Amino acid sequence: MTVNLITLKTSLRIDDDDLDDDALLTGYLNAANTYILNATGLSAEQSKQADIADLFDTAVMALASGYYTARANRSLVQLYEVDLPVNSIIGQLRGVVASLEAGETDGD
Repeated sequence: MTVNLITLKTSLRIDDDDLDDDALLTGYLNAANTYILNATGLSAEQSKQADIADLFDTAVMALASGYYTARANRSLVQLYEVDLPVNSIIGQLRGVVASLEAGETDGD
């Protein structure tokens, strides 16, 4: 996983020296990484391939960011969030996995 705590904090516009939520953010990163691996069927090694890594990392970043921003619902109305970017990327990565399992390579 190339997404790390510093990258996530930068994405969320959290100062690097603000350590209050580091443990929480690290947990969200680990959960998002595991979720995307399980949802797509990719192995950890496959997620690091050059043609997959950026898409995988974007999904992890988006999901971990969503976990963080929606961690406390202070509304009286129940929210049912649909994370369209993450769902879209998962669909794309599932297509990559299907191609890998079929033995296809780029250019075929």
